[in-house]
Amino acid sequence: MNKDQVDIIAIIAKETGIQQQKVTSTVKLLADNTIPFIARYRKEQTGELDEEQIRSIDELHKHYTSLSQRKAEIIRLIDEQGWLTSELQAKIAGCTKLSQLEDLYLPYRPKRKTRAGVARDNELEPLAAYLLSLPASGNPEQEAQAYISESVPTTEEALQGAMDIVAEIVAEDADVRSWIRNQTRRTGRLITSGRNTMEDQTYRDYYVYSEPVGKIPPHRVLAINRGEREEVLSVSVAVDEVSILNWLGSRYLKKASATAAYVEKAIRDGYKRLLAPSIQRDIRNELTEKAAAQAIKVFSQNLRSLLLQPPVRGKVVLGIDPAYRTGCKWCVIDDTGKLLETGVFYPTPPQKKTGESAAVLSHLVNKYGITAIVIGNGTASRETELFVAEFIKSFHQPDLTYTIVNEAGASVYSASKLAKKEFPTLDVSARGAVSIARRIQDPLSELVKIEPRAVGVGQYQHDLPPKQLDQKLSEVVESVVNYVGVDLNTASAQLLSYVAGIKPAVATNIVHYRDQKGPFRSRRELTGIPRLGPKTFEQCAGFLRISSGENPLDATAIHPESYDLAGRFLDLIGTSLHEIGSPSARSKIAGANLEKIAAQLNTGVPTLRDVADSLARPDRDPREDLPRPVFRTDILSLEDLQPGMELTGTVRNVVDFGAFVDIGIKNDGLVHISQLSDNRIGHPLDVVSVGDVIQVWVLAVDTERGRVSLSMKKPGRLNDC
Repeated sequence: MNKDQVDIIAIIAKETGIQQQKVTSTVKLLADNTIPFIARYRKEQTGELDEEQIRSIDELHKHYTSLSQRKAEIIRLIDEQGWLTSELQAKIAGCTKLSQLEDLYLPYRPKRKTRAGVARDNELEPLAAYLLSLPASGNPEQEAQAYISESVPTTEEALQGAMDIVAEIVAEDADVRSWIRNQTRRTGRLITSGRNTMEDQTYRDYYVYSEPVGKIPPHRVLAINRGEREEVLSVSVAVDEVSILNWLGSRYLKKASATAAYVEKAIRDGYKRLLAPSIQRDIRNELTEKAAAQAIKVFSQNLRSLLLQPPVRGKVVLGIDPAYRTGCKWCVIDDTGKLLETGVFYPTPPQKKTGESAAVLSHLVNKYGITAIVIGNGTASRETELFVAEFIKSFHQPDLTYTIVNEAGASVYSASKLAKKEFPTLDVSARGAVSIARRIQDPLSELVKIEPRAVGVGQYQHDLPPKQLDQKLSEVVESVVNYVGVDLNTASAQLLSYVAGIKPAVATNIVHYRDQKGPFRSRRELTGIPRLGPKTFEQCAGFLRISSGENPLDATAIHPESYDLAGRFLDLIGTSLHEIGSPSARSKIAGANLEKIAAQLNTGVPTLRDVADSLARPDRDPREDLPRPVFRTDILSLEDLQPGMELTGTVRNVVDFGAFVDIGIKNDGLVHISQLSDNRIGHPLDVVSVGDVIQVWVLAVDTERGRVSLSMKKPGRLNDC
């Protein structure tokens, strides 16, 4: 490692609080390994850093490496202009933020034609230097006469040109920009006003609005940005100009001088014309970047929770994609997700053929033994739910229930090439019903078929930087897929493409191989896949599972490189490979002294611990520990709700200001952040996640707007805010 890399590692260690040696080892591993592989199978080298810590190191390393490269580029560019000094080079080398670096480079950056540039072309720079020298005596007007020329015909124009140069010098002073930027962060206020308050009531809260720059929450920044973009709001950043101009005066006007009046005028012009607009843009950009980062973080955590929803196994499912005029598309899938039948009925307005629809539903339940009905939460969802609830009540089958699922992205999937390939004979809406039905059987396998941003568990996702959002959400999907593991013999190419080390082309080759030669019997067969070389095999093998294969270890999370270790461990505790997962084997593993055995087997304790866990629970699905979806048999209406009523609900979305909860009515209720806990919390995600099944109490019902306010506080605490 060169000195720059050593310095970067030291900065990362300080910023993250992770030991420098762990950072060094992790950075070396990141050079040619995937993050899921490192987190799971290289714990000794990283000191058992988790995936989040490793991703943080990776992001910071990329950031500071890019910053280092930019420093080198700026030093080269300034040196080529002949302006590089040892002092300036030291300042550039000491920058820890891109804004600091760009401030230093600003005076040397090639510019379009400016007033100061014209003045310099007219050779007025010495006159500007004279003004800035602040002579105790003298006559600036007389001094300016020496600069009169064909392009500068008067002393007034000469002095104005010199002041333009001074204004630009002030505006491009890195220390000045830093101070004013910090002052604006500390004391500035974001001001908004409505452009035409009669046209759009969406942003009425911001028609006359002001909040300190340092306190405005991220979701509010994004809302204001959207209102400005839609030309409903005017937005500005207000600061105390007097205090800033006084500070600038104290910096540049240190003594009484014959040129002080000109310099003071230039300072004022430099601030108002050049500095203030630039700093305001910087502050707005900072607020937007922080808000976007927060929104992406929330979206990512919500997506992770959604993808980790436990599969509902062993049920024949009827999926319904609700609609009005065109009818509700339905499909039946068996307990493996195989499509059995599709169709359409019309229980909703305008047709409202509830009798005919009930007959269809009765026939399907009897024919296929359906025990779960899944309804998408889109248009006509609640009318469809009412029909289904009434049918269940009249059908008198105790194990028949229904649930509502978030259908976001179903239409995206329905029109995709993948859906057309999977169901070439079905129309778009029927494919949507299949997607909705499968979302309870195996949410992860179904949702990976959809572009992550389309799953609908974020806030202002359409206003976020697309590249940054897509990258972060893809990382989440990759993390979850590898955390859960993938059945090599049933996984789609889309699911396989998120496995560590496997690119889309290789995933397609795996599926093609499987279609041609039948199910995989061993992980080692992967080495015969085109373009799947030794390195890819190393990265992916541990995350791919083969049930009922030649080697029982292929069904576990144990990496093939540790098969020998697993065998020796089993021999040492007195059990065999074919007993793994049995009560006897679990008992022996639980009683083993792993620290002592690790020393005997010359291996690390973290690796042996993971091997032992997998041998004890070879078929464990980590999603099974999470709460199942809420299945219902009856429906609530808004009119049924009363303050104080206790309900069970499912968290559908978490945002900065609270959580939206499905309680079985048309619209999700909102639990405001102040009602999530008796204790003060930093963010709703500290308390709830998407998919959580929670107890809530009704606070208030707004029938006019169809809104319900909920609380997670017990009734005796409802008034505590």
